[in-house]
Amino acid sequence: MMVGVPLVGFVFKPLFKALPPVWRSVGKVDSFKVGETVAVTFLQASPLPWAGVTAKTAAWLRRESDNSFTAFSISCTHLGCPVRWRPDAELFMCPCHGGVYYKDGSVAAGPPPKPLSRYQARVNEGQVEILSTL
Repeated sequence: MMVGVPLVGFVFKPLFKALPPVWRSVGKVDSFKVGETVAVTFLQASPLPWAGVTAKTAAWLRRESDNSFTAFSISCTHLGCPVRWRPDAELFMCPCHGGVYYKDGSVAAGPPPKPLSRYQARVNEGQVEILSTL
């Protein structure tokens, strides 16, 4: 009798199941200035009850106009190190291997193979929301 197989499936299925994306609020529209890029944090699409601080992720959010926002991943596309925004140079910079991105997320220099990934962002009932995906 193979009692262990259903038990193993029950335990591991949540780890491999595709989860739907979730819109997460990152703040009121009025708390962001047009033209400014700031770091925001939000919960991942499906944080596990025991995840604690690791359930949070972050993005770089720029307010383009009254109701238009652009959200970039904080992870360098080279090896995933967190990029930093340098407002004085209007560049994203990766401290690990010298990757540099322009303010639109495109590669300016270094080893990154592609532009910064983007999240979908929207304004909903006065809140800026980012589509959290896994």
